[in-house]
Amino acid sequence: MVAIEKLYYTISEVAEQLRLNQSVLRYWESEFNHIQPRKTKKGDRLYTQKDIDDLRMIFHLLKEKGFTIEGAKKFLKENKAPNTSLQILQSLSKIKHQLEQLKNNL
Repeated sequence: MVAIEKLYYTISEVAEQLRLNQSVLRYWESEFNHIQPRKTKKGDRLYTQKDIDDLRMIFHLLKEKGFTIEGAKKFLKENKAPNTSLQILQSLSKIKHQLEQLKNNL
């Protein structure tokens, strides 16, 4: 059984995927201009897969590489091309998630 990707994810779903608090996502949204999730009439945030990929890149720079917020902003501004190692990590993460689903279905 293959998981179907959704068009939009709630802030709680994204926070769970990235293992972060929702407040961190809201803070990063205020710091990084290219993170702009859609908002419903109620004000609920809806993230696309691109938003999640951007947040993963920010997570990678801040938490794994030790960049400051300003350093991450500068890096993202200067490096428009996607990071190959991050793409590999994302692919492995998706595979892990699919394997976990298969295991749970057994």
